[in-house]
Amino acid sequence: MTTNSELQKRQAASVAGGVATRGVYAARAENALIFDVEGRRFIDFAAGIAVTNTGHRHPKVMAAVLKQADAFTHTCFHVAPYESYIALAERLNGLVDTGEENRAMFATTGAEAVENAIKIARAFTGRPGVVAFSGAFHGRTLMGMALTGKVSPYKKNFGPFPADVFHAPFPNAFHGVSEAEAIAGLERLFAADVDAARVAAFIIEPVQGEGGFNIAPSAFLRRLRAIADEHGIVLIADEVQGGIARTGKILSIEHSGVKPDIVTLAKGLAGGFPLSAVVGKARIMGAAHPGGLGGTYAGSPIGLAAAHAVLDIVEEEDLCARATKIGARMMDFLSSLASRQGMERIGDVRGLGAMVAMEFVEDRASRAPAAGLTSRVVAEAEKGGLILLSCGTRANVVRLLPPLTIEASVLEEGLVILEAAIEAALSNYATNAA
Repeated sequence: MTTNSELQKRQAASVAGGVATRGVYAARAENALIFDVEGRRFIDFAAGIAVTNTGHRHPKVMAAVLKQADAFTHTCFHVAPYESYIALAERLNGLVDTGEENRAMFATTGAEAVENAIKIARAFTGRPGVVAFSGAFHGRTLMGMALTGKVSPYKKNFGPFPADVFHAPFPNAFHGVSEAEAIAGLERLFAADVDAARVAAFIIEPVQGEGGFNIAPSAFLRRLRAIADEHGIVLIADEVQGGIARTGKILSIEHSGVKPDIVTLAKGLAGGFPLSAVVGKARIMGAAHPGGLGGTYAGSPIGLAAAHAVLDIVEEEDLCARATKIGARMMDFLSSLASRQGMERIGDVRGLGAMVAMEFVEDRASRAPAAGLTSRVVAEAEKGGLILLSCGTRANVVRLLPPLTIEASVLEEGLVILEAAIEAALSNYATNAA
């Protein structure tokens, strides 16, 4: 039997060191469970970073993929197009509410979707500037890194970055940035660094992913929409992690009532198969010239088949409602845990739908980040059979992203393991501190 330690040694000898991984090597997976090469069972509270919202290997997704594989796997849409691309564009155009008629295009990754959204906004406006926000994550490509508002590990050592990319404050009450201060920061940016008349787009995650599951207040998003309208700026909602029912709605921005001009989608769109999308107002999406968008693998027939199945599952199994229910249970559990004596290092619990996180601090007065404790919680959970992810600009946030199809009993089992992991991490942390 191959062991995890053996695979770690082989990886170290063959895979680039910049590709960071964990010590659990998957052998198979089913819904909310992953089994490693040693036969150990893990409850998955990561979902491949919000990719398998419909669970690992959902039967309808697998059936759709196998059916498509029997027909053809690749022709390149630019060479010999196919109906499934058009049909998915039609479905997403109807699901994304921009307030206008929409058009869509497909790529492979979230970073590609972001890159293309920026290209389209620049073509439409004839302007170069783009404003992103502190704590943002928009991918690991050169433009994606430039837009990302977190240096390590995403931007460190990889500059210089493209010009005409600027960052404004993201409102975060827990970190002392109010909505008013965030707007004031944007106004200072326009006064000191870039004329609003040179800005093609705002790009924002309505719920930040890697930044720490920070939720943009509805009032802030409405104000951003108004500023965009005032200056002729395209508003791009990056829904790569927060989209496809994860927060209880198809798009996380729907909670605010704000209608974006362009939306980027990936991760949960195709249930584990590579596919991303850019959906936006027809008059904006049409600005790019023929041949300016696309790619060899863009709109893979396999990914498209999976995405059609995912959208069917979201509707048939009412995954938006399930996300709300799962999220409420996780929020209640974490809030109750944080209120207990001895749990004062849980500084904040926050979430939207089934996109839930807790932030660890040294103490609630200073709110100084406890990154070491966070990593210990993740490690203790893994020992107990639970897969977790950390995030946050200060590396002190644990995020909970179970599949939306997780069985209630498995969810509860995962929460029990999580509680034990936090208790063990706190005990070790206090001992070492002493």
